[in-house]
Amino acid sequence: QVQIVESGGGLVQPGGSLRLSCTATGNNINHYDMGWYRQTPGKQREMVAQVSSGGSPHYVGSWKDRCTISRDNAKNILHLQMNSLKPEDTAVYYCRVTSWNDDYWGQGTQVTVSS
Repeated sequence: QVQIVESGGGLVQPGGSLRLSCTATGNNINHYDMGWYRQTPGKQREMVAQVSSGGSPHYVGSWKDRCTISRDNAKNILHLQMNSLKPEDTAVYYCRVTSWNDDYWGQGTQVTVSS
């Protein structure tokens, strides 16, 4: 069983930055892929970025130019540094931890981009 806690969300002005953190608790977290997703009301949850158990990052679309995903395997923490935030980035951001037979989600952290 893996437990996930996200933090770092909040209110930020357009053009600003936020750093989200995801702390995973359980056995062999370093064997899991870890990723960030987001969801807005009425829309499906979508991937922002993911880093594999081997450390390879993957970004979706323009997020490649605006964010950096990183993981600290010693502390079982996943970070997402988001820059140049736009109002349309307002969403609940979720951390996901997966393996070939396991799939865990955090409760989410709200990110609001507004002046």
